[in-house]
Amino acid sequence: MAQIGDFFENFLKKESIFLNKAVLMSAHIPTDILYREEQIQEVANILAPLLRTERPSNLFIYGKTGTGKTLAVKHIMESMLEIAKKNNVPLKPIYVNCKLKRVADTEYRLIAQLIKDFGRDIPSTGLPTDEVYNIFYKLLDQEKKIVLLILDEIDQLTKKIGDEILYNLTRINAELKQSQICLLGISNNLVFSENLDPRVKSSLSEEELIFPPYNAIQIQEILKSRAKVAFKEEVIQPGVIEKCSAYAAREHGDARRAIDLLRVSGELAERAGSTIVKIEHLDDAERKVESDKIINAIVSQPKQFQSVLYSIILISPQKRQFYTGEIYEVYKNICKQTKFNVLTQRRISDILAELDMLGIINAKIISKGRYGRTREVSLSVEENILIKLREILEKSLHIN
Repeated sequence: MAQIGDFFENFLKKESIFLNKAVLMSAHIPTDILYREEQIQEVANILAPLLRTERPSNLFIYGKTGTGKTLAVKHIMESMLEIAKKNNVPLKPIYVNCKLKRVADTEYRLIAQLIKDFGRDIPSTGLPTDEVYNIFYKLLDQEKKIVLLILDEIDQLTKKIGDEILYNLTRINAELKQSQICLLGISNNLVFSENLDPRVKSSLSEEELIFPPYNAIQIQEILKSRAKVAFKEEVIQPGVIEKCSAYAAREHGDARRAIDLLRVSGELAERAGSTIVKIEHLDDAERKVESDKIINAIVSQPKQFQSVLYSIILISPQKRQFYTGEIYEVYKNICKQTKFNVLTQRRISDILAELDMLGIINAKIISKGRYGRTREVSLSVEENILIKLREILEKSLHIN
């Protein structure tokens, strides 16, 4: 224990290369959000009626990961709340990240979470769903207020629960006498609303807004503005920010990933006892962040999704490229072992498309003439990540 104590004592004596690491964390909301002025103004225009206690249209914001959607919405909400307090406007925003486990994985849990936001706790299971909705209606209608319900990663909600939940949420206003509720959905899936039931889609009567990806130059400027506050002067080696931006631009302009990379580079430099963040630290960070991203994405996926990936990993030592049909045969054997229901080949194709989107495989659609279309699949992750993934999947699927 003494040795560990000495290590911590020495650690405290060392000067950090960081000035304010918090600005490189995902929870940080900068006062200036670069290259999103136009989108912020559009969202503000749509939501402004809330400050007159009028219900605006439901709003859906689309854009790939790291394009500033959540950041912009939280920034706007902070500003609106400030104005609402100053002018005694009964505005209540509720933010829910639908990707979080045990928050929005059933309709019951989601409504229970909303009830919690009104300061009341209900059991996490056990009550009839109708009763849970009634409690929510009563809390909503206790006094006049306008509620903005922000559902981040809303596509994850409908994936877990189905789109009936959105229909139910839009029908709440018909039950309310004093209050009103407006939905703001944020999604990484650009075709999310196209897959909704037409009845649900018409009840939403939404406005839509797309956040485009950042380019490498924009990411560079975002990184420079954060780095200025986060690090001490002249700590970052020339070329690090440029290479960091290029890495992130390659990943469809993901600014959040670029900021993560810069932070991890700084942390790795400190651990190595370096007073300078060098290109080699960035390259190490790239490998670490990429590995963590893939592993976290797979751990949170349903068992069927994991079974498909495990099938691909089993085939990969024999072949560099393989087809949907081959994957499906191996997948059926795994379902036998694990006693899972066998999904249709069409559903497996959808899962392959999702794995492609996550960057774990490359899936190219090719035509086989009169035999129809298939996907040509190859793995696109490094060997060391693959070994880790295999271990995780075998443990999760209880395969010996």
